Formats: sequence, C-alpha cells, structure tokens
Amino acid sequence: MPHEDILTVNSDKKNNQEFQEKATYQKVVNPVIISASRATDIPKWYSDWFINRLKIGYVIWINPFNQNYRQKVTFKDVQAIVFWSKDPKPFMKHLDFIDSLNIGYYFQYSLNDYEKEGLEPNLPPLERRIQTFIELSNKIGKEKVIWRFDPLILSDSLTTKDLLSRIEKIGGIIHEYTEKLVISFVDIEQYNLVKKRLKKLDESYREFNSEEKHDLIKGLYLLNKKWGLTIATCCEDWTPDVPFSKYDIEQNRCIDDVLLRRLFPEKEKLMNFLNTHKCAQTTLFQQNDNNLNPLKDPNQRKNCGCIISKDIGQYETCVHLCKYCYANKWDKKVRNRYEKYLQSNHSNESII
Repeated sequence: MPHEDILTVNSDKKNNQEFQEKATYQKVVNPVIISASRATDIPKWYSDWFINRLKIGYVIWINPFNQNYRQKVTFKDVQAIVFWSKDPKPFMKHLDFIDSLNIGYYFQYSLNDYEKEGLEPNLPPLERRIQTFIELSNKIGKEKVIWRFDPLILSDSLTTKDLLSRIEKIGGIIHEYTEKLVISFVDIEQYNLVKKRLKKLDESYREFNSEEKHDLIKGLYLLNKKWGLTIATCCEDWTPDVPFSKYDIEQNRCIDDVLLRRLFPEKEKLMNFLNTHKCAQTTLFQQNDNNLNPLKDPNQRKNCGCIISKDIGQYETCVHLCKYCYANKWDKKVRNRYEKYLQSNHSNESII
C-alpha cells in the first residue's frame, strides 16, 4: 500500500511557563479497498460525513491507542468499499452517487433478533430492518448483501433452540435476498468491559461451549436445506471438537478477494491488486485455512480471513450501544461524540 510519512510539530503551553513540543506522526495511505467499518456503523450514523469526505478525497484515521499517530487515508486509488451496518437505510440515498464514481461495494448486514433481551437498544424494530434488507438487495443485487447473525450469545433463558428459531424466522423471509449467512460466537471472557457491562443486566449472559456450538451449527445445517445459502463463520477458532466442515460451514473472509473478483472483474486496478499475490492453493488434505492466503490482513486477528484493506471507522462512536460490543467503552463518551458530530457540518476530517 503506497504511503509517505509526515512529521508535524505542534507547540502547547504547559503551566503557562514551558512549551512542550508534541510530535504527531501522520502517514499518508492510498488503499485500494476501504472497510467502513468494523469499528462503527458508518452507513447508519455517519452516512453524510462519509459522502462529504469521499467528495473531498480523504479522511483522517486516528489510532485509538495512540492519539498522536494518525493516517491520512485518501480515496484516489479506491476501487472497492465494504460497508458494515445493522441499519443502512440512511445510506441508501447515496448509493447512486457511489455508483457514479465507478467504485464497487458490498454490504455486511448484521440482522439479529435480540429485541426481547434489549441487547441492541438503539436499533429500529426487526420488521423494519428486514424490509431495509430486502430493499437494499433489490437495489444492488443479493450477491452484494451478506446476512450476518452475529454474535450468537446465550443466557439462562436464551438457548440454542431459541436462537435457531429466530434465525429460522428471519431466514425464512430473506433467504431469497442474499447468498450467504455469516455467524460468530460471542467473546465475553477476553473483554473485561463487555463482561462488566453484561453483568449489570438482569440476564446471566455467557459464551457457547463446544456441545452448544455443535447443536447450533447442526441446526443451521438442517435449516439451510430449505435455503441453499453459503454459511460461514467469522473469526472462529476451528477446533476438532466442533465439526464445522461436517455441516458444510466455511471459514469466512468478510473483506473477500474471491467475492471481489466475482463482483468486479472489469476493475483493472482492483484485479491487479488482488493478483499481486496469487492466493495459496489448498491441497486435497488441507482445510480452507484463511491463514494461507498471502493477501490476508496482518493487522487482524489470527482467525480472521479478511484480506488487506483500510478501515476508516473509530472506536466509541457507534450509537447502537450494543451490550456485547467491545468497540465502545463508555456510553456517555459515545453520545457526547455523536452530539458533537450532529452540531458539525458533517465534513470534519475524522469522525471524532
């Protein structure tokens, strides 16, 4: 990914006596593929900002762990965008403009049903989200709208049987409007902030054990006999005690070179980028191991199959405020940032 480094120095007063020089390192990056975004729902909450920045030609991405490290992400080489959303309705008015720029795109559309539990408090009713899914699919094609039911989470009263019933209800309506279902199992123990947040709720939420994972994927396999979808896991550790392959479940690549080749073969720049490294071929005796793909994004987790892209979202900006989400730490901070955004002209260099 081409880039150049810039060093800027700002002088701030300290104790009204001293001046302390603070160095801000800014790298200019020119990605071919944009992710918008794993960290926040840009199509829902920041659609006008995204379009304004697309017209201007760049965004500033701020490292959440080091505010002095920033990237100027330009759009000049962008050939494809992967959008992530739970409610992209506000963004649909902008799709014709993106089409006019000859930029390819597809959507990762999370369509869960946790209405009873209130785990996704700021989402529209499920019925409206299903209708938006269908409208989006009809507008851009079902191959460009990927259904995600993730994360899957359990509690004393929310069982695998309940989850399968909810998936069946949604899938029975939308399976003709998509080609793929992606699932993931909730991670609680490795994120203290998620663990603390869930403990404050009335229910006792928990992760899946191997037997429960087995029951869930077997149930999906049986449901899918009616639907004929591709089913894949996102960022899951494939251990021998959970036979994903037995139930025709694949390892997903959410930023997917195979899908990009299929959707946009006419985009020469994109094809050249994808062809820079030929994808490793699996043998008869190998699983489809995402870690064998030379295009795999090294900045993602070990079990993530995504190829190289640049994510332009920021943590602590998603106003859905989902209880299981690790991208938000303080709800108040999220609300304050969003209020600040609403009062802006929706074209600041960064979301934050």
